[in-house]
Amino acid sequence: MSEQPLAIRMLHDRVLVDVDAMAGERRSGGGILIPATVKMGRRLTWAKVVATGPNVRAVETEDRVLFDPEDKAEVELQARSYVLLRERDIHAVASDAISDGGTGLYL
Repeated sequence: MSEQPLAIRMLHDRVLVDVDAMAGERRSGGGILIPATVKMGRRLTWAKVVATGPNVRAVETEDRVLFDPEDKAEVELQARSYVLLRERDIHAVASDAISDGGTGLYL
């Protein structure tokens, strides 16, 4: 079943992201599964960009971005939950390849 495009138009510098399903759970160095309910200080979360406003300059649809989950506004569209952010709330964008000799992330 193919996904329908979202019937939404973002305004200004807003970015709509879909949080990774596995973002809550993580593994320790020894392979032990740490559930999402365990608090371990302030952690940033990865998400996929679904839609962007016309004033967004550094992020494109389908990019993977890093943001602080404490500063989020959730919205439900077509029975799915998304997070609404401002572009300035995004800390990094993941790159598929290290082409510039950098770390693979650019700010």
